[in-house]
Amino acid sequence: MQSVTESQSHYDHLEKMSVRELLININKEDKTVPFAVEKAIPQLEALIVAVVERMKQGGRLFYIGAGTSGRLGIVDASECPPTYGVEHGLVVGLIAGGDAAIRKAVEFAEDDFEQAWKDISEYLPTSLDTVIGIAASGRTPYVVGGLRAARAHGLLTGCIVCNPNSPVAAEAEFPVEIIVGPEFVTGSTRMKSGTAQKLALNMISTSVMIQLGRVRGNKMVDMQLSNHKLVDRGTRMVMTQLNISYEEAAALLQRYGSVRKAIDNYQAT
Repeated sequence: MQSVTESQSHYDHLEKMSVRELLININKEDKTVPFAVEKAIPQLEALIVAVVERMKQGGRLFYIGAGTSGRLGIVDASECPPTYGVEHGLVVGLIAGGDAAIRKAVEFAEDDFEQAWKDISEYLPTSLDTVIGIAASGRTPYVVGGLRAARAHGLLTGCIVCNPNSPVAAEAEFPVEIIVGPEFVTGSTRMKSGTAQKLALNMISTSVMIQLGRVRGNKMVDMQLSNHKLVDRGTRMVMTQLNISYEEAAALLQRYGSVRKAIDNYQAT
């Protein structure tokens, strides 16, 4: 039986379309993705609640995937420390083929059932940790094997897939199935499927970090002040929160080194 992600595009003779026609039709397909994600909100909620429960006790979150799926997990994981001030290693993205595969595809790396658990094992996983497998097809051996081993070792398991009733989902305690339908270019899952995965990852990491207390009001009060733009953003957060001048806020931020500490120490005085 042919999978949904490999089914024929609703469009044909793409090479005969003008650039405008290509853009309109790609955009038309992209518009369907958020509605597919919306249908998966109950599955996402169940996964996130379980993840937060463990992370509040010291657990970590691992993403595993191959190709585009692996890269998306790495992007999401890598943005948690600068955005929310958490330590590196709290959220980890792992890709079949290792770091070299981030930039260049590694042939047949995704076909190894054993490698994902080997990659996770380097981090000395515990039963408080969570592994989320990301695979548009839902049948990537690297992800299937990784989830199977993680579950056998007592870790929490979830997944993000774009085909129903997949082998990856069968290995996950908390599967998230986002069925976006055929791709504009048949089988090109970096398109709608990749967009759906990115939206789901945004929802997972953002909700988790908020639940872990890393947002106050609607502000990233623990973000790293690693460039002039972020220092300016942090200064304006402090200025707005405390109703003080930009100069006073800048001085507080420089003194205490974070938005949270600047606000808390000002209120304590």
